[in-house]
Amino acid sequence: MPLQSSAASSHSLRVLLPAVVLAGVVGELAFEAYAWFVSPILFGPVLEPANLVIALTSKLFGLSIPYSAAFAIHFSVGAIAFPVAILAVHLMTRLKFLIAGVVAGVLLWYIAQGMLAPFIGRSFMMDFGAYTQSSFVGHVGMAIVMALVFSVLFGERKAKR
Repeated sequence: MPLQSSAASSHSLRVLLPAVVLAGVVGELAFEAYAWFVSPILFGPVLEPANLVIALTSKLFGLSIPYSAAFAIHFSVGAIAFPVAILAVHLMTRLKFLIAGVVAGVLLWYIAQGMLAPFIGRSFMMDFGAYTQSSFVGHVGMAIVMALVFSVLFGERKAKR
């Protein structure tokens, strides 16, 4: 069933919400596998965005939350907000899901490294070091995985040659 950009009906929300959750969870699982197992091999650091959540909650609310709670928050936000961002790019630009995923992945990486990291006191883009480079691969890769799930679920076909 192709995804239409018209106003969402209750039927389309019944289709869209499970698709968002499925794409989000699959993409987040791919991100975590990359962050913990592949990133250290390719770039050195393990990606631990939960530490960003800990710093943000401390700065914004004066709260000290445990790593496990920060991990759950990051996973949950990523599993919902990232696929919604991909859908928004897809619907606003009419780009294929794969390209919309790349665009959304770059935007979300920039928000994390270029805006949120400096907000908590780290340098802009963390000086483009290994962590930032690996974060780029992780964010864009995760968004591509989510976009591929959407492509399959919504029947986006490859262009015929």
